[in-house]
Amino acid sequence: ARQVRGLCGTYNWNQQDEFTTPAGDVETSITAFANKYRASGDCPVLSPFPLEPCGAFAGRRELAEAACA
Repeated sequence: ARQVRGLCGTYNWNQQDEFTTPAGDVETSITAFANKYRASGDCPVLSPFPLEPCGAFAGRRELAEAACA
């Protein structure tokens, strides 16, 4: 049976294992997870994202809500 994991999630209704890496371990942060999927060493390592993007980019909230509504 084929299994889905990684960037597509695991599709098993268990949200605790959505950040499964190529090595099979489960990351707890988005940036650590994304860094495991870097295509090459030339890609920059991501720094941790702001915990509250709307707070860090307050002027963009209305634009984002309008675009995503």
